[in-house]
Order: sequence, then structure tokens, then C-alpha cells
Amino acid sequence: MKRTTGGKNSRCRKISFQVAAEPGSEVFWVGTFSSGDPKHYQMHEDPDRGVYQVALVLPPGRHEYKFAVNGEWRVDASCLDWAPDAMGAVNSVVSV
Repeated sequence: MKRTTGGKNSRCRKISFQVAAEPGSEVFWVGTFSSGDPKHYQMHEDPDRGVYQVALVLPPGRHEYKFAVNGEWRVDASCLDWAPDAMGAVNSVVSV
């Protein structure tokens, strides 16, 4: 996860997310900011690095998220903040 600021007066932040997955995978960022649509934010493959990535402008707050890789849920291994989910597992958390 990589952070950059929005505009000078903006409290929103551009956050870059990435996850390793097999070439040709279908990968999505799914979180509280995606309005419940698991396919709203598709991640794009960077074949030179073997990762999928997406950059999102998130509003201030605490956002829970996971990656959906070929229909399977994955947490962000690079994330240091976690929260329990309703299924007894955990979500990754980013605070803006």
C-alpha cells in the first residue's frame, strides 16, 4: 500500500494497492468504499513485476478491504492493520 496526498486542500488520499497473483487472473479490490460491489474496482496486471495493482482516491476514514483473486478472498499481506469480519476471518484496514 502506497499513499500520496490529494490536492493541497483535499483530505482525500490516493492509495495504491498491489497483490501478487498468477498471470491472467481476475483480481479486484473490494472494501467498504466499493459500495458492496465486489467487481467495482478491477486491479490491473503488471506482468513485469508479477503483481496486480490499483490506485484509489479514498475519503477520510477507516476503510476495510480484501482482494478477490479468481473468486477467492485474500488479505493484503503488506497491511499492518486488521479487523475481524462477519465471517470469522479478518479484513485489511487502511486509515485515511
